[in-house]
Amino acid sequence: MELKPARTFQEQVSILKSHGCIIEDEPACIDFLEKVNYYRLSAYFLPFRDADQTYKEGTTFERIKMIYEFDQWLRLLIFAVVENIEVYTRTKLAYFHGHKYGPHGYWAAENFNTTHDHHHFINQIQAEVERNKNALWVKHHRRTYGGKFPVWAIVELFSFGMLSRFYADFPLDDRKQIAAEFHTKEAYLGSWLRAVTLLRNTCAHYGRLYYAMFTSIPKIPPHLKLTHTGMLFDQLLTLKLLTPDPVTWNTVFLANISALVEEYSEFIELSHIGFGEEWESILRIASPQDKSRPQ
Repeated sequence: MELKPARTFQEQVSILKSHGCIIEDEPACIDFLEKVNYYRLSAYFLPFRDADQTYKEGTTFERIKMIYEFDQWLRLLIFAVVENIEVYTRTKLAYFHGHKYGPHGYWAAENFNTTHDHHHFINQIQAEVERNKNALWVKHHRRTYGGKFPVWAIVELFSFGMLSRFYADFPLDDRKQIAAEFHTKEAYLGSWLRAVTLLRNTCAHYGRLYYAMFTSIPKIPPHLKLTHTGMLFDQLLTLKLLTPDPVTWNTVFLANISALVEEYSEFIELSHIGFGEEWESILRIASPQDKSRPQ
């Protein structure tokens, strides 16, 4: 099958209209398409498509544009929370590993479990060191310590995915001890870190959160009596379970999410991000002893 030809912005408008999209202001539509790739924007029409690929009656370009903006703000809010969790997780893993195995213990394969691919792990580290060779602190460790980096320094080069894998490759007893510091079990923590890795990468690469199905499904503790949605709500619940700062979670993140939902309520559908009627109360952390916190 041959690829479709490139379309002008005016042709893109015509295609949208031919599929049933209502466009009241064509110049404004073209102006938006000049800023946001048509292919990227087309994914936001998914919940409004019929089986024949035309759009449901009443679908307006203005609504799609507002959903796109909602998604943008959502990513920004989430990324700030993920950053705190990432820094916290780095600290926990480096502190534990450095005290149990020494500053350079991550270099020894015997300090990991049998699923650990040590050759790949070391190659990843060396690649990150090379990629960051001009950073002052990397130059310092190369010059002063002959290229040796203590675990509490090298983890600063780990992506969230590497952090998640680092934890997954700990021996079982080590994983249990780390999970206990997160007030949960090791099987839950492992799945949460994998889920946040995907969420973080989605946000970092400007991926769509609205009406998206996530392939990395976090395990939900049974005492919460919640079912998976497969959508964003699961990921936000995971962030709640991992956040090191419940006060900021409630007063900043959750408050901003609530305000965002209210601002765009005319255009979005909560079910398209897996939110039920009680989404806000479920995501709120009532106290340090809140029963919806990890167990």
